[in-house]
Amino acid sequence: MLLFLRITTVGVVALALVWGGFASGASAPEELRAKIDAKAKELEAINGQVQSTQQNISEAQEQSRTLKNELSQINYDINRLGLNIKASEINIQKLSLELDGLQYDIADVHASIGGKKEAIAKFLRELQQNDADNLLVVFLKNKSLADSVLTAQSLADLNQGLAVEIANLGVLYDELDTNIQLTSTKKSGIERENLNLKSRKGIVEDKRSERQSLLTQTKSREQTYQQQLAELEKKQEEIGRVIDELEHELRAAFDPSVLPLKRPGVLGKPVENGIMSQGYGATAFAQRAYKTKFHNGVDWGVPVGTPLFAAEDGVVVAVDNNDRGTSRWQKYQYGKYILIKHDNNLTTLYAHLSRQAVSRGATVKRGDLIGYSGNTGYSTGAHIHFTVYWAPSVQLKSVPPAAGLVPIGVTIDPNDYL
Repeated sequence: MLLFLRITTVGVVALALVWGGFASGASAPEELRAKIDAKAKELEAINGQVQSTQQNISEAQEQSRTLKNELSQINYDINRLGLNIKASEINIQKLSLELDGLQYDIADVHASIGGKKEAIAKFLRELQQNDADNLLVVFLKNKSLADSVLTAQSLADLNQGLAVEIANLGVLYDELDTNIQLTSTKKSGIERENLNLKSRKGIVEDKRSERQSLLTQTKSREQTYQQQLAELEKKQEEIGRVIDELEHELRAAFDPSVLPLKRPGVLGKPVENGIMSQGYGATAFAQRAYKTKFHNGVDWGVPVGTPLFAAEDGVVVAVDNNDRGTSRWQKYQYGKYILIKHDNNLTTLYAHLSRQAVSRGATVKRGDLIGYSGNTGYSTGAHIHFTVYWAPSVQLKSVPPAAGLVPIGVTIDPNDYL
């Protein structure tokens, strides 16, 4: 009987060690944790430099439009994008280290589950062995009442221990499931950051080409630059007039009853951060800057290369570019844009992009990455222009001298749905 008690005690101790071993081995090795912390500090330092560079860009945008300031803004954009590329590279390294840490955790949990199952199997074997003895036999086999009580108590403890260990096994399985989900999230994060990295490198090359084109075509002469800008403004005014007339005609058929109920959250914000720099309608800036005196969407002031996301599930109906070149005076209307039609009778426009990440005909989900902000089209600085149309009214028209097709339609205040 004493032998049986010793076996039971050893079984309990073994299980305790298995459970305790999981607790001590669940986290990634200290060396890995130190590397992750180091990458986090690197990322923080880079983000500080990005903010400093963005201040320079904002100041350049506020200055008068001269050749010198135009070149300064392009150079600031290139520097900031370079820092963004470095931040993406560091973030990929950090996410990869965190992924390695999760793999360690998953391996520990698998080992603990194996040990737990072995211990439970041992419990069950001991219960089966002792189940054959009923209480009367137990009393008869022991020399004293005290020994009989001890044996019965051991069996009760065994049953209780089994219940506890089965519950602990359930906790381990939950821990494993959580770690697997975290691993999937980290992998998705790495894939997105790799896409950001590739796109930002492409945007840098575009900016360098823009800088070279500007220098070549103006021959560094301020007078030539100003003449080209004056011609651009005249052409853009004509484009704006044509679009305004077409949209006015379309508004005659507008049926607001088929629109979604006005409420926040019908559409998601296309940028994670950024302050709205211009609202919808006859804004003070529109009264001053546009011939039509009307702004048909909302703007967020964000740096070149900021990721943009679909405002709602839908189908991409247009991916186009109204620019005829990279020089400032060759940029018209929306520049690079994306148009997405949604099932709720709304269509959304994302304009002045530096790069598009989707193709015409693609199906997108709310929050999917679709492109990157920029300064293409008729624009004085990096931002994202967001227009909401009544979907049945949307048309794509050729409006020279703008290249490609220009979206027109009955516009709605985006703030009714954001």
